[in-house]
Amino acid sequence: MAAEGGHGPASSAEYITHHLKNLQYCKTESGDWVWNECAGNFWTINVDSMFWSVFLGTVFFFLFRAIAKKSSVGKPTKVQAALEIIVEFVDSSVKDTFHGTSRLIAPLALTIFVWVLLMNVMDLVPVDWIPVVLAQWVFGIPYMKIVPTTDVNVTFGMSFAVFFLILYYTHKAKGPLALWYDLAMHPIAPSFKGPAIIAAPLIILFNLILEIVALFAKPLSLSLRLFGNMFAGELIFILIALMFSGNIIIGAMGGVAHLLWAAFHLLIVTLQAFIFMMLTIVYLSLASEKH
Repeated sequence: MAAEGGHGPASSAEYITHHLKNLQYCKTESGDWVWNECAGNFWTINVDSMFWSVFLGTVFFFLFRAIAKKSSVGKPTKVQAALEIIVEFVDSSVKDTFHGTSRLIAPLALTIFVWVLLMNVMDLVPVDWIPVVLAQWVFGIPYMKIVPTTDVNVTFGMSFAVFFLILYYTHKAKGPLALWYDLAMHPIAPSFKGPAIIAAPLIILFNLILEIVALFAKPLSLSLRLFGNMFAGELIFILIALMFSGNIIIGAMGGVAHLLWAAFHLLIVTLQAFIFMMLTIVYLSLASEKH
């Protein structure tokens, strides 16, 4: 099946593969840096994911900075009112969920929510506008994925940052041996008195196995949940574009289907940003609690 508007790959499989492939740059064993010949190369840079995530982070920073500098109590603009709603929502979520004391958590939660939301919203842009019309036709770039959260490397990067913050807050709030104590003494507290001391090493080993798995499951689930939902949404948009390609009438039906799915997907886009933010707050709150 030809792609919509007569562009790009000739078959359905090629069309889907083309839209799901990142613009990649990597170093080969010979020492040369090459584009899009990176299969199996661990040190591959997904250039499009890096570009769009940094670009959207920059948009977030300068947008909030500009509105904050021009903010007015008497006559706030619509954009200022919208951003104030977001800030108050995040602030109330942090106050209700985080039970420690840290000036970092609220700004971190706001950054995560807005940044992830902006990256997710890119999924609502019609699938051929930027990857094909702008990137391929105008600039000659063969591949372009514009939704960074559909790249598991991006979601893992964010979740690992949260993971290291968990370790930091555990150490800061409870001391240098806190992580060992949390892993070895929970959920079953071993006894070191009387005959029960014989079973203590086995209980500690059991706790370590259980808690280490639970500890590493936090960043794993955090990243895969966001990646899975956004990747599935992007794939459905691609399938809609593919199913309704061919002529003007069928294309118009595809446009309607695209809008209907976009309206529903908007809930997923917002919900996934909220879940990522809330789980981050919960994990850091648990790391900071001393009981």
